[in-house]
Amino acid sequence: MHNQEILSRLAATIAQRKHADAGSSYVASLFAKGEDAILRKVIEEATEALLASKDGDKMHVVSEVADLWFHSMVLLAWHGLGPQDVLAELQRREGQSGIAEKASRKS
Repeated sequence: MHNQEILSRLAATIAQRKHADAGSSYVASLFAKGEDAILRKVIEEATEALLASKDGDKMHVVSEVADLWFHSMVLLAWHGLGPQDVLAELQRREGQSGIAEKASRKS
């Protein structure tokens, strides 16, 4: 199974559920609460990923990063974006020095 297919299917599921009944869909409940709730979840999951890393438990790191990716995709969907938008940006940056790329953002 191709990894981009997983991201595409997940994005499609998020898109389908964002307007569902908030009582029966976690994604719908986040959308009903608004952007601040989604942002808080991204921050929470990022913190949990950092703490898992500090603990050194690799499987816990994977689990927390999966949660972070999921909630980041919910945030993308809030803005009408998806994983393809992020992948396109990563492709644009491919082969470019990170230092040069960061400097290009300042101009």
